[in-house]
Amino acid sequence: MKICHYIKNTVIVRHYLKNCFQYLLNILLPIDKDTILSPLSFGEGAGMRLLLLFLSFGAFPAFAQQRITLDLQQTIALANDSSLEAFRTKNMYLAGYWEYRTFKANRLPSLTLNMTPAQYNRDITKRYDSGQDLDIYRSQQSFYAYGNLAVRQNFDLTGGTFYLDTELGYMRSFGGNQYTQFTSVPVRLGYSQSLVGYNPFRWERKIEPLKYEKVKKEFIYNAERVSEQATTYFFALAMAQAEYDLAKENAVSTDTLYRIGMQRLKIAAISRADLLTLKLDVVNARNTLQNATSALKRAMFSLASFLNLEKNTEIKAVLPGRPQSLVIPVDEALAAAQVNNPQFLGLRQNVLEAEQNVDKTKKESRFNASINASVGFNQVAEKFGEAYKSPMQQEMVSVSVSIPLIDWGVRKGKYNMAKNNLNVVKTSSRQSEISIEEEVIMTVADFNVQQGLVTSAEEALDLAILAYNETRQRFIIGKADINSLTLSLNRQQEAQRNYISALQDYWLNYYKIRKLTLHDFASGFSLSDKFEFSAAGVK
Repeated sequence: MKICHYIKNTVIVRHYLKNCFQYLLNILLPIDKDTILSPLSFGEGAGMRLLLLFLSFGAFPAFAQQRITLDLQQTIALANDSSLEAFRTKNMYLAGYWEYRTFKANRLPSLTLNMTPAQYNRDITKRYDSGQDLDIYRSQQSFYAYGNLAVRQNFDLTGGTFYLDTELGYMRSFGGNQYTQFTSVPVRLGYSQSLVGYNPFRWERKIEPLKYEKVKKEFIYNAERVSEQATTYFFALAMAQAEYDLAKENAVSTDTLYRIGMQRLKIAAISRADLLTLKLDVVNARNTLQNATSALKRAMFSLASFLNLEKNTEIKAVLPGRPQSLVIPVDEALAAAQVNNPQFLGLRQNVLEAEQNVDKTKKESRFNASINASVGFNQVAEKFGEAYKSPMQQEMVSVSVSIPLIDWGVRKGKYNMAKNNLNVVKTSSRQSEISIEEEVIMTVADFNVQQGLVTSAEEALDLAILAYNETRQRFIIGKADINSLTLSLNRQQEAQRNYISALQDYWLNYYKIRKLTLHDFASGFSLSDKFEFSAAGVK
């Protein structure tokens, strides 16, 4: 992390100094081009301004382009710290974290205040007059206010809810029959429960912890995926750099050989056809250099964009050396993947959610019955204080039943759909598990083979460089023809590409194994042990 913060801060400081330097130029040099170039115009003020200009150029060189050197580990550290993909990964984790916190909070008692602060009614209502034995219409005005404070606690085992509440109501009637009333419930204890219905709390206790564990594993998984992407961009730049260096060296070499060929033609040491071939090599080398320059800029721009650096940052990639000898047992990799890979956790979550849907539709296809019971006290009075004096005991028990008589098979159809969907999810989960296991096995096998390929590619590159240098010297002294020289150069370029590709494949497989297993086989530790998860941040 220190490395990536240093790189990031260096780019920011250089950008700031660049702006300061531009502002300094505008103040210190309000003179035109002719004045600067004229030796007779250097007065005292102009001389001081020019001196400051030289000091500024000496103090702040190369503002047009930021230059940094990165090796593979620095690139990965910077990607996991500053890239947009890393930012998205952290926020995805935090979203899952707060979802789990919400689940935990729902297991705790909740305190709720329900209020109707003011309700005014003015209307005409129909009432029965017993004296006249008929219904009459009367106008009425009333004011009403109400408040309820309740504590609720969900009971996961049965799916019911305990509640303890208190409430107060106030009503005043205006008009011919004026009166004021206070109604109070000092305390009431109750319990509500679905008797034969679906219990969502029981399923939440199974699914939500698994979902949060998957979110934590996904964060590490995505971090390793960022490392894998950074490795791809890094080696793309390294390959472009190598192609550019070879093209530049080839351009110089072909130009030199062409000049030597011109001298040898004068003494009839080579034919004119060979000289034209050398000149064609010069033209081709220049074209190749231009293409390599464009490819290098594109690769540099892609890596800078991925690392969230300034787009004009010039990056030099330093290739890693020969990797350490490491053989990963396939069975250990499979065991680690089955425990740590978030895709396995996601498949288990899918099965549980499908089973939850089956349970829900099955119980909803039957009749529904629920019970609500409470015991407490209540009172009514014309004055507030009297509403809490000598309260009367209040008891309430209610049972509600809902029986579907005719629904034309809707509930049964939903239940059958849920069962079939569960079978599909189980089958798909097993297929996905097999695919993941196959990917782990093949990646580990490729990795174990790749170490030997890196060693062979490095040896081939050394031999190709020696062979080209030897052929070039023999051509200069006239003991090798142009075809041998061209063939030797092509072999050197191919060996260079093969070496970088072998390194790239090694490190890509290495980080892919880390991603699939969330295990660092080089150190022998699980990657989840190195991370601290919290709402304030992810380390």
